[in-house]
Amino acid sequence: MTIDFWGMGLQAINVLILIWLLSRVFWRPVAAAIAKRQEEAASLIETAEATQTKMDDELEDVMQDRAGIGAERSEILDTARKEAAATTKNTLAEARDKADAMLASAKTTIEQGRETAQKENETQAAELAMKIAARLLGRLNSAATQSAFLSRLIEAIADIPPADLTALSDDPKGIEVVTASDMTVDHKEIEKALQTALGGKPKLKFIMDPDLIGGLELRSAHFALHNSWQADLKQIQKAVRDAA
Repeated sequence: MTIDFWGMGLQAINVLILIWLLSRVFWRPVAAAIAKRQEEAASLIETAEATQTKMDDELEDVMQDRAGIGAERSEILDTARKEAAATTKNTLAEARDKADAMLASAKTTIEQGRETAQKENETQAAELAMKIAARLLGRLNSAATQSAFLSRLIEAIADIPPADLTALSDDPKGIEVVTASDMTVDHKEIEKALQTALGGKPKLKFIMDPDLIGGLELRSAHFALHNSWQADLKQIQKAVRDAA
């Protein structure tokens, strides 16, 4: 077997030419494209990493903000809870104070009402007692009673100062002799006794006033000498009121 060196040389030359052509026409553009793609991929990766880092930072900020919001929310809720508790306590205290004041006022009102009612009852009881006493005394009005009142009237006249007694006796309009009724009155006997007691002859005019219940009184324009059960009852009633 013989080797064709010329043929092998030509084939080697063809291979070299093919490699050279491939390197010039194909491998360089492809390598450049691959390099460019690698650079773009690296740029994309870098951009993605930067974006991821930014997103991580933003997420961290959001988490911190959320943590801050949660803490602030808790603080606000705690403050609101304390304020609500304080408000409730103050409201209860005010309500308790108002209730105590109303109760005290009610007690005062009840006590005043009780005192007023008691005074009214005492007044009514006193008035009723006076009416009952007046009726009973009215039944005792007799000649003997009238004589007793006349004696009291004579004694009262004796206690009048002389100057006042003279002025009373000399009154030109005269003196009224007031009686409770005409049934037990002896005008002549009374007139004689009064003339003697007054030390002269004053004008005497007899009038009747049933409100006296019983008794004899002297009245003039500027003078009144009370001597009756009516006057006695008024004094008793006044003493009861003063004592109450």
